[in-house]
Amino acid sequence: MSIDKQTSEEAPELPFRSLLYRFLFFDWLFRDVSAARDRIERHAAFQHNRKMSRYLPVYLRRWSFLTAFDFALGVLFEKVLQAGLLSAWFFTWTCVTLTGMVVITVAWLVLTHARLS
Repeated sequence: MSIDKQTSEEAPELPFRSLLYRFLFFDWLFRDVSAARDRIERHAAFQHNRKMSRYLPVYLRRWSFLTAFDFALGVLFEKVLQAGLLSAWFFTWTCVTLTGMVVITVAWLVLTHARLS
């Protein structure tokens, strides 16, 4: 059996839509702690989430790029092309992505610096 055939059997290819979602959003990495039935499952889910929090700076970098890109497009449409409605659209998305960056930062800080009681 060749290596190419073996890897294609092990990891099925995801559709582009799923890949894009996983590229931008990180919720698929984490387990729901509130869905745990007892303390042991809750602790295991929390430990899993703490381990997965090491990937949050990668998502923060991606979202900071989106924020800068949206802001740059807003400035471009406002100053260069004099398109007020389009610039407002991109400035609004700048605020949305900046809010996403705050959420990612808070989640990363809580998960990396939380103490178990």
